[in-house]
Parts: sequence; C-alpha cells; structure tokens
Amino acid sequence: DSLTAGYGLQRGLGFAPQLQDALRRNGVPARVIDGGVSGNTTGQARARLQWTLDGLDRKPDLAIVALGGNDMLRGLPTRQTRADMDAIVAEFRRRGIKVLVAGMLASPNMGPQFGAEFNSIFPAVASRNGADLYPFFLANVAGVRSLNLPDGVHPNFQGIKRMVTGILPSVISALDREN
Repeated sequence: DSLTAGYGLQRGLGFAPQLQDALRRNGVPARVIDGGVSGNTTGQARARLQWTLDGLDRKPDLAIVALGGNDMLRGLPTRQTRADMDAIVAEFRRRGIKVLVAGMLASPNMGPQFGAEFNSIFPAVASRNGADLYPFFLANVAGVRSLNLPDGVHPNFQGIKRMVTGILPSVISALDREN
C-alpha cells in the first residue's frame, strides 16, 4: 500500500529504495522491487498478486507482505482481511517464496473489539503459513509527528528510514534462512 509505495515522497526515497540501500550497506546485494499501490486494501492486493508475480523476470528470494493499514482505516471486516492475508501469504509459499509478514496494529480509536480482532490477524497468518513476522511495520514511527507527513498517517523520509532500520534485521534473517 502507500507505506511501501512512498506516498508523498520523491522518487527513490520510499521504503523499497531505502531498504535496498540498507541491505547493500550490510553486504546483501539485493534488488528490492516495490509492489505497493497507494490505497490498496488486502483484497485489492490479493486480486493483483498472481499477475504481478507472473510478470517478474525471476522468482523473488523473499516477499515482505506489508498490508492491512487501509483495511483498518476503512473498518473493513477483520475476517475478510484475515482471509485475504492468508491467501496472499499462502500463494507466495505455494510458489516457494519465503515471506516476512510486516504486521499492522489497529488505531485505538477503532475500539477494543475491532483492535483485538485486527491485531491478531498478522501473527496468526504468519504462524499458520510458516512465515516470519515483524510485529508492527510502523514501529517507533506511528504517532511521532516529526516522522510523518502533515497528514499524520504517512511516514516522511526520516520515518521510512526508521522503519527500514527496524525491519532490516528481520529481512536479513529471513534471507539467510533456508526455505
């Protein structure tokens, strides 16, 4: 979604380019492909997954599935988000692609019941599908005004930098493990 697509940032400053740079600085000669589309829900990402994967020139070594923020903001039924996430991760695994689920947490204003249901999706999907889990994609960025664009939702360059720093060890670990 927009968190990986680099919403509001100049080209080359979003999550994928910053992650690629960080991996290379750490001796991992990675090419990170940004599959994010701003505004996408898990359902929309699921609908485009097969043709996206079929269009790649080679099988990825790792897929980082960072979705769910738009589902949460729209208050979509958690059972649908869970089903879509399950299908996405299962499709990567079916193709022999390692998966790192970058979890999302519900905003407190969504209420305790929705929050509990939503927050349980990502650990459950990762566990059920044998995927790695990074618990919260926006860890140490969400709610920090100086790390977000004026909309208070999308990370700025420094926010993306902090996200990359947070997830980097999990990405390197996932890449190092056998499928």
